[in-house]
Parts: sequence; structure tokens; C-alpha cells
Amino acid sequence: MKALLAAGAALALAWTGQAAILPPPATPGTAVAPYVQVAAGRIALTHVRLIDGTGAPALADRTIILDGAKIVAIQAGDAPVPAGTRAIDLTGHSVMPGIVGMHDHMYYIGRPDLDAQGNSEPPLVVPQMTFTSPRLYLAAGVTTIRTTGSVEPYTDLNLKAAIDAGTLPGPHMDVTGPYLEGANSPFIQMHPLRDAEDARRTVAFWAEQGATSFKAYMNITRAELGAAITEAHRRGLKLTGHLCSVTYPEAAALGIDDLEHGFFVNTQDDPGKVPDICPASTGIPTLAAMTPGSAKANALIETLVKHHVALTSTLPVFEQQIPAHATLQPRLMDAMTPEARTAYLYARNRRAMTPADKVATYNQAFANDLALEKQFVAAGGLLIAGPDPTGNGGVVPGYGDQREIELLVEAGFAPEQAIHIATLNGATYLGLADRIGSIAPGKNADLVVVKGDPSRSIADIENVVTVFKDGIGYDSAKLIASIRGRYGEY
Repeated sequence: MKALLAAGAALALAWTGQAAILPPPATPGTAVAPYVQVAAGRIALTHVRLIDGTGAPALADRTIILDGAKIVAIQAGDAPVPAGTRAIDLTGHSVMPGIVGMHDHMYYIGRPDLDAQGNSEPPLVVPQMTFTSPRLYLAAGVTTIRTTGSVEPYTDLNLKAAIDAGTLPGPHMDVTGPYLEGANSPFIQMHPLRDAEDARRTVAFWAEQGATSFKAYMNITRAELGAAITEAHRRGLKLTGHLCSVTYPEAAALGIDDLEHGFFVNTQDDPGKVPDICPASTGIPTLAAMTPGSAKANALIETLVKHHVALTSTLPVFEQQIPAHATLQPRLMDAMTPEARTAYLYARNRRAMTPADKVATYNQAFANDLALEKQFVAAGGLLIAGPDPTGNGGVVPGYGDQREIELLVEAGFAPEQAIHIATLNGATYLGLADRIGSIAPGKNADLVVVKGDPSRSIADIENVVTVFKDGIGYDSAKLIASIRGRYGEY
């Protein structure tokens, strides 16, 4: 009986967390109204190509009918539009679900006095991008995010409350509590856990403040991680990790729900790995040597799938390590402050001078990760997606989410499958697949209108015109114009 009561309490808490992520729709306030392109109402998006988020092939010439915050019907393009419905002709456009970004930060890492050689003065600082990030996410079609580690958790919680109330523009937010980090963190703004009890108390406190998920970080110990997982699960919440001191098999055995960065930060076979200590190699030797389909890879994937551990693919941030793999995009340059732009170009230039042997190792690791992510999905694993925009101008909120989908296609997924990973899979992990993540009658009207056909040319995913969140259509171009030259400042 006690076990049943405990399970019921945990389920009730989980429902509360899901309701907190997707609150009732709000009327746009004065700061939001200028960015509204289509007011909520009875709307028909006619003659669209439908990419529904399930992974099914795209369907040509469909009409999607919205009524307020809900999708009420999908019909053939030649079917009559119901009386009293505003028709918007979107010939030549595609509609896909709102992206569910599962590694979408709200900050930018700053390196004081950075020079062209990569030298900077301590400490690393992490300014919050409370103005620019939510607008960039929404403008790019990201309608729901998980912050996946907060440096200013009260700021993120208050920002979420303002977005939910309609006073600020931005996506729905799953606010992750502060990083659960051990000793020796390079980030001065993170609390170093003292022991397992401190980890448990930290989770308990921030759950009470309103955090709906948690993230463990690179220097956490197994004891601290285990205590944090137990407390999060007791409250019906999930915990993910960007690990290093703890290996993937160890984390799976402890009951972790998700592992960040695909297979890049698994240190199980790094030379000289010591329990509970993050090696300087941070997982690259393990990944570079883990041939997809090998006994070692098969065993790891079997362990993750058996323990129901999801993986978050964050390919854009690792792409930056490969010289010239990512193109230099004017839209990213336009978003950033001059200082952030300069820091990015410094890093890009230094990367171009990486010794050939290191480039070869990283190329192998990147190729292995792409194939391992495909193998993980084929084995039944839940792959979710996000870009990890932290402090490299090649990975910008929203734009990075789009790039993640493009890189999933590079990994060998069909465009519709890549979109499925970045939409419905994220919703499934959050327990919200009945409301968001795909396009179907009865689901929330969180939709992205893009010019072109991403099912044939995935780069068309960048051509966002309108983003519907809770049935309200936001003007992507106006949101982007409002942050031009400011990302990296606030």
C-alpha cells in the first residue's frame, strides 16, 4: 500500500510539472503584441505541405484548421474551408510542429579579455541572455524548450512566468534547476556540491521553487548523482546529465533519465580514467575508438535502452571542432554583438590551425557519434535534440535548433525522421506527446510555417515565416529584427 501511495504521489507531481511547462494560453500583452502576425481565432492554413512530426512522409496540399489554441481538423487542400474561418493561402510553404528544444540554454559564456590566440583572464563568466534568447528561439520555430542547466535559475523561473502570462515573447519552458556540479568546476557561478546530502537538498529546494527538471554536470560524484536522481524521481521529475566524472554505464545503473551530447562525453574507456574524476580527455578517446556495431558499442547501447535512458543529440556544438564543417552564416553574425562576433571569429580561426592528427581524431569521433546515434534509434532508444548554445557564435539559440535537424539528416536520418526527433521525441520525453510535438486534431496549435520543402531540402527549415504558439502566429522577421546585434549582451 505504501508503494502504491508513493507511486501515486509521484505521478501527481509529474502531472503538476507537465501542467507547469504548458500552462493555459495567455492573451499577448503590450510587449508581445507588436510581434503577433496572426491573432488567435478560427484559422485555416490552406494548401500547405504537411510534415506532421511522426516521421511519416510529407503530404502535399493539405489544409490545417485551428480554433484558438487547438488544431481541430486536417483536410485535403481542395476541401471547402468551413464558414467563419479565416483562410490563409500558404501555397509553396510547409508546416511542421513547433520544435521541442531539449538542450536550449538562456546564457552566453564570456571569456574576459579574450585575444586571437585564445588567451583570457579568469574567471569564466556566464551572462544571462534573458532578452535575446527567448525571442531567437521563438523566431526560429522553437515553441518549447528545456533549459538543460540554469546559471540564474530564479531569472529563468521569472522569465517563464512572464512568458506564460503573455507579458514577454518566448517559448514554453521546462526550467531546469541549477547545475548539479561537484568540486573543481571552471564556472565560478556554479555551486560545488559538498556531498550526497547536499545534492539531495539542492534538488528538493529547487523543485519547491518551481524547477521542473534537473541536470548533473561534469564533476559530480556517483554518490551525489545517485542522491540527486533519487530525490528528483521521488518528486516525479527527471534528471539528465552532461557527465564526465561518471561514465554512461555508471549513470544508467544509477537510474539517470537522459544523457546529454550523444556519445561525446562518455569517458568509460578514456586512458587513466579514475572513478568520480573527470579526465582532461573528456570522452573523445572513448568515442574515437568506439566503432559503431562493435561489441563495445552494442553493449553500451543495449545498456542504455534496457535502462530507458534517453540521449540528447547536440551536434551543432561539436561540429564547431571540425575546421570549416559549419559555414559562416551572416544571420548568426547579425544576431551577435561586435564583441561576441569577434570572439567567435577568433575561435573559428584557431580551429582552422588545429594540427592534422587532432583533426583526424575529432573527425573520427564525430563520424562515430553520427553512426552511434542512428544505431541507438534503430535499437529502440529515444533520441531527442538540442544545439547547446553556450558561448560559441556558431551555435545561436533557435538557429542552432534548426542546424541540429540538418545535422541529423547528415547522420543519415530522412528529413521527416530528423524533424520527428526534434519535435515529437522531445514531447515524449517530457510526457507531453498528447499535446505537442506532432500535428493532429486535438493537439495544441504549436506550428512552424516555412517557405519551401524541408522534406526535400532540409535547409529550407531555416526559412521560417510564421511561428504559431497556442494558436497565435508570431512574425519571425520582426522577432529577429528586435535582437539584431544584441546576442551576447543581454
